[in-house]
Amino acid sequence: MIVKANILVVEDDTNVATVLQARLENFGYCVCDIKKSGYQAIAAAAEHQPDLILMDIMLEGDMNGIQAAEQIKKQQDVPIIFLSCRSDQEIMDRAISTEPFGYIVKPYDNNNLRTTIQITLLKHKVGKRREKLICKLKSDLKETRRLNSFLPICSSCKKIRDENQTWQKIERYIGDRLEVDFSHGLCPDCAHQLYPELYNDNKA
Repeated sequence: MIVKANILVVEDDTNVATVLQARLENFGYCVCDIKKSGYQAIAAAAEHQPDLILMDIMLEGDMNGIQAAEQIKKQQDVPIIFLSCRSDQEIMDRAISTEPFGYIVKPYDNNNLRTTIQITLLKHKVGKRREKLICKLKSDLKETRRLNSFLPICSSCKKIRDENQTWQKIERYIGDRLEVDFSHGLCPDCAHQLYPELYNDNKA
């Protein structure tokens, strides 16, 4: 199943780019633009906001595809698949450092290209859904904690209303939740008020 998507092609070889565009359109995708240099790719990515970028590593000018991908990733969340005729470890390591969704070695066949694009688009879509779900869960948890931070307490007897709408003495409410025991005594203010004869400040 082909997911409709706009794809930015970054390829400095005009013939290769033309063939690639034809293949992509035959798959059912839309090629929103074709660029030859890294600087052009950065500008085109910002302008078109593509769903996916096919990025050749060796480009026209002094910026290669890996460097262009690094700049694009700083500006927007878009999956990038590298295309290259080189498969040496140094190039691979540099490409991997940009966290691409795929790496296709030229020459590639139609099935490999189509499958890699399909998997990339699906993984990115699932990842975005997961991010939204995590954000919503964090927001819900924050709201729950905020609501739980409010304790309805009687202004007269100081009983607390729990989640079952039952009014409990504060000692029981806290004891049930924190597993603590209470020892009772009198604070100085209450002691003076209840037993003034014992706590007379003017008493010699």
